[in-house]
Amino acid sequence: MKKQKIEMPVLNVKMVDIDKVVANDYNPNKVAPPEMKLLKHSIEEDGYTQPIVTYYDEKNDIYIVVDGFHRYRCAKEYFHLKEIPIVTIDKNLESRMASTIRHNRARGTHQIIDMSHIVITLTQNGWTEAEISKHLGMELDEIIRLKQITGLKENFANHTFSKSWEEYEQNIKKK
Repeated sequence: MKKQKIEMPVLNVKMVDIDKVVANDYNPNKVAPPEMKLLKHSIEEDGYTQPIVTYYDEKNDIYIVVDGFHRYRCAKEYFHLKEIPIVTIDKNLESRMASTIRHNRARGTHQIIDMSHIVITLTQNGWTEAEISKHLGMELDEIIRLKQITGLKENFANHTFSKSWEEYEQNIKKK
């Protein structure tokens, strides 16, 4: 079996000014007030056990949250921290979207409409259903349902449909 190289951004945690950190505009994960309260309590009890995963936007000199938005919110809104622990990953937008979803799916819930928009954006940017399935951990039927929510014609333009209906009709004619 071939060994795979695993990156370790967690070994490069650094503290940055919280005002240089901003939310991404695509995260479909929402946390209800009881869970937000629990997250706040968890941080009070255990501290920040995980850094916020970010992408560094050199042009604007900001860090865009990829994972850890609610930990970031706690730091800003509840604890009024001046600095927060971050790690950075250097990936294109589509890969960052996929990273966000993978992180979220491992522990959270998603809003259906927002997930639909993610699937449509990835599709419009050239991702196949197989790539979406692999990178977001979704079954094909889940991807299809999410596409149906936001419109059929455009979202199924490149979908390969089964020929089972034609075969069914041919079998009936033979009988």
